[in-house]
Amino acid sequence: MLTIFTTGKAFEGHSGVIQRNALKSWTRLDADVEVILFGDEAGAGEAARELGVRHEAHVERNAAGLKRIDYYFERAQEIARHEILCYVNCDILLMEDFRAAVKRVAAARREFLMVGRRWDVEMAEAIDFGAKDWAEKVRGKVRAEGQARDQWWIDYFVFSKGLYRGKIPGLVVGRVYWDNWLIWRAWKDGAAVVDGSEAVCAVHQNHGYGYHPQGEQGVWTDEQARRNFQLAGGYGNLRTIDSANWKLTERGVERNRWYWTAHWRNTVNRKVKPARTFLRTRVWHPLLGWTRPMRHAVGLKKAAVVAPGSGALKAGSAEEKETRSRA
Repeated sequence: MLTIFTTGKAFEGHSGVIQRNALKSWTRLDADVEVILFGDEAGAGEAARELGVRHEAHVERNAAGLKRIDYYFERAQEIARHEILCYVNCDILLMEDFRAAVKRVAAARREFLMVGRRWDVEMAEAIDFGAKDWAEKVRGKVRAEGQARDQWWIDYFVFSKGLYRGKIPGLVVGRVYWDNWLIWRAWKDGAAVVDGSEAVCAVHQNHGYGYHPQGEQGVWTDEQARRNFQLAGGYGNLRTIDSANWKLTERGVERNRWYWTAHWRNTVNRKVKPARTFLRTRVWHPLLGWTRPMRHAVGLKKAAVVAPGSGALKAGSAEEKETRSRA
């Protein structure tokens, strides 16, 4: 049916818990699902044996020691039992709706890439997969406290075998831009890029960034992130989920008629962001400070005053991601 491959961090502490949760959820999708875990991190081999998944300890790394996605995308396509593959980040829970979506897209399109948005939740403990209602409990947690991420956050890539053979530059996982490049490459090669967000509830288990000395900020801004940007070919070769030219709905795989506007909207947002930042920090904030005594005198608080066109910056929005990547 499907070969899923991934790579992760050390299977220790909280990372070990959520990575085991993710891997186990994939093995329960179907009796014929193949799961491959790449990497020689501490505990990876033991976790693979425990969960009954294939372990490929060897990975290729760049000069800084980060894992290159071109290696394990190529290797996975060489050894996969199935014609449909999926790379998933090792902290993502997948359920029956994902399996159903893959089958529908594969039946509709011969060469394709399916991606989709994710939901963020806090998951501190191991999931009891022995409980028949484990998936419904996860969905309930998402409904109660989950945060939907926008089109910039891409955590799974379902694709037909051969789509990326020999085409991926030396991008590394654990930094930004490689995910946006994968969408662009599939689109560039004429494959159907399908947005599965309406059909799939992909659940991201929140985690920290202690693996980077500068924390989350370093993941977005360090030399390796900049190197990924260069290898990807810059903004012209980066796309988001909104750039998918097809979408999976209740009616099936349908044309996304306005997909072509996504890249230009993102470009415009990137161009005008410096002006918005200037107005907010050099004009609006000083104005708020200057008028504070008068506003307080009449009972008007800062929270009630909204800069024209600014809006609330939602966590995980495209603007936030752009802010971090360019900080």
